Amino acid sequence: MQKILVANRGEIALRIMRSAREMGIKTVAVYSDADREALHVRYADEAVFIGEAPSAQSYLVGEKIIDACKQTGAEGIHPGYGFLSENSAFARKVREAGLILIGPSPEAMEVMGNKLSAKAAALKYDIPMVPGTEEAITDVNEAKRRAVEVGFPILIKAAAGGGGKGMRIVETVGNFEEQMQLAVSEATSAFGDGSVFIERYVSSPRHIEIQVLGDTHGNILHLFERDCSVQRRHQKVIEEAPSFVLTPEIRKAMGKCAVDVARSVNYTGAGTVEFIMDDQLNFYFLEMNTRLQVEHPVTEFITGIDLVKEQIRIARGEAISFKQEDLKINGHAIELRVYAEDPANNFLPDIGTLQTYVTPKGPGVRVDDGFEQGMEIPIYYDPMIAKLITYGKDRGEAIERMIRAIDEYHITGITTTLAFGKFVMQHEAFTSGNFDTHFVQKYFTPDILETGNEEEAMIAALLVEKLLGNKKISTNNAIGVESSNWVKNRKLN
Repeated sequence: MQKILVANRGEIALRIMRSAREMGIKTVAVYSDADREALHVRYADEAVFIGEAPSAQSYLVGEKIIDACKQTGAEGIHPGYGFLSENSAFARKVREAGLILIGPSPEAMEVMGNKLSAKAAALKYDIPMVPGTEEAITDVNEAKRRAVEVGFPILIKAAAGGGGKGMRIVETVGNFEEQMQLAVSEATSAFGDGSVFIERYVSSPRHIEIQVLGDTHGNILHLFERDCSVQRRHQKVIEEAPSFVLTPEIRKAMGKCAVDVARSVNYTGAGTVEFIMDDQLNFYFLEMNTRLQVEHPVTEFITGIDLVKEQIRIARGEAISFKQEDLKINGHAIELRVYAEDPANNFLPDIGTLQTYVTPKGPGVRVDDGFEQGMEIPIYYDPMIAKLITYGKDRGEAIERMIRAIDEYHITGITTTLAFGKFVMQHEAFTSGNFDTHFVQKYFTPDILETGNEEEAMIAALLVEKLLGNKKISTNNAIGVESSNWVKNRKLN
């Protein structure tokens, strides 16, 4: 491949293009009306307009992506993540058009794109599973009976989706019917498929995932784990590698399971096998994501492997050039997803213009972004502005660098998750490693920032002072955390 089209936008499009350029490969960008002046459009060697701002009229229209390849002579397509990256129908159309998809086969996508068929494939290798049903259930009475057999609390999950959609925790049999109807309705709305299944709910869970690579020569290996347990609305906000809690023995066992899951579908390219882990360090298979993950930079830091370059080489038909025994964990890396969201308002999006945008620099700091000062955050797409990644010789240094980098990251004009990230980095539960996916519900209480009188103002100021590094804050001024704009326009007096 001498030229590839990147069927995505923003930070991931730029990240892919940079690795391609280092390999001497020309790149083609695609863009919607909202992205005419975007950085990825300017960076690419060529750019093709593909439609109106809504993704359903541009980035999700596979025919327009394939036509853009034909216009420019691009031989391959890198889908990034999101949009069409796990769409097996699109992958088939790419293959039928004589083009190369830089990713797994449509068949692997299809199996792993449904949680039930993914579990069935994994069972061939005796992968640990959370107790529950192995098939979709639509009859409420039958589902209730099976839930009682599994034991409450249980989790109702959409078979076709992710991101927390179509998912309901049910504590008792009394409200099972209502919660199942809600789960089916939400799954139908989000994925066009109302199939749900039941699992026992794992309390105090950690979300651990294993990065895998497979080539067309039968080689499959893993690049260790990432801990993605700090989440909001079942979606990741902070990820790190390696995990604080894994022993070498558990790491080896999880790695073998991940490789076996990939082997069950003859997987090629980069993929991620996700597990849930209980407080006794028992782990269970959840699903496989058949694409590059948002959090892949932390794996790149600790292994020294450029995952995008490996994806391209594998798509070219090359064998993976290293063996499992060649890989070692070096240091520790942490990623904060910098979202245009207001943590003090239930993490709701806060779209606007980046009036100030200055990124941190220095040793062990990486920023993957797709914006610059003066640009607007479009309302049509995911509100992630950037990924802030720090690396250190150990976890303590990575945390210290993240705090320093957050302090240096200056964003005004919108509210972001930067200050939330600093809150996490300084919280004892995180620094001690004693946390799970309920971190936000357990420890984050933004309501205290909503002050109404002098006494409350003093309390809020003292709290923010503690959370933001013992920095003196006067109660007769706005709490102006410029690097995060977290409490923008809120006066304490």
